[in-house]
Amino acid sequence: MSPVPHTAMVLAAGLGTRMRPLTNETAKPLLEIAGRSMLNRILDNVAAAGVKRAIVNVHWCADQVESHVKARTDLEIVISDERDQVLETGGGLAKARPLLGDDPVLIVNTDAFWGPAGPEPIQVLAAAFDGAKMDELLLLADTKRCLGFPGAGDFFRGETGVLTRRGDATSAPWAYAGLRILKPQLYDDQPAKPFSANLIWNELLPSGRIHGLPLDRFWLHVGDPQALKDAEMWVRCNGG
Repeated sequence: MSPVPHTAMVLAAGLGTRMRPLTNETAKPLLEIAGRSMLNRILDNVAAAGVKRAIVNVHWCADQVESHVKARTDLEIVISDERDQVLETGGGLAKARPLLGDDPVLIVNTDAFWGPAGPEPIQVLAAAFDGAKMDELLLLADTKRCLGFPGAGDFFRGETGVLTRRGDATSAPWAYAGLRILKPQLYDDQPAKPFSANLIWNELLPSGRIHGLPLDRFWLHVGDPQALKDAEMWVRCNGG
């Protein structure tokens, strides 16, 4: 059993192209669901889980995001500045590597969350992280118990939690739920240039060093304007 990580990295630098025109002049994480920004909803859960420090990367509408998070007093906020170039999910972590420390770190997307809101999925994920067996532990969403996810699923999960890709299968039961714990040393030798975290996953999968933990509640993926409307309705009807 591991404690909740001291540090989280919140990925807030994306361009939000699928959310246009809503993101023409606004950062996607600042879009609101039931009166609260997606970014604050994520940070609420992170702080409630016991995380003390959040690194937030910024690119599109960076000044807006920085101003938004300055209002928080429950977390130490550190900005990882990607104004010059958007670095994607892998490059962003590589650039922030000096800020991450050497203990396991929580990595959080801003467009995926669970309902009802609360810190429990983060706490359960942390408790399940075993550095002797894994380098990354991903929270997994059941593709039959979600809203706004149009994909065919990402992974199959073995009895011990080891993951394999969907590959040539037409579908897989599990989607990455936008929350994971990893050893930051995975990014020690990675360049701060645009690349996907999938490249790191591809290196870990054959050795069984990447595991998955099922989310025990409903999952919402907010990727486009219709999904934003659907999430708004779901939250207002179900609380959170």
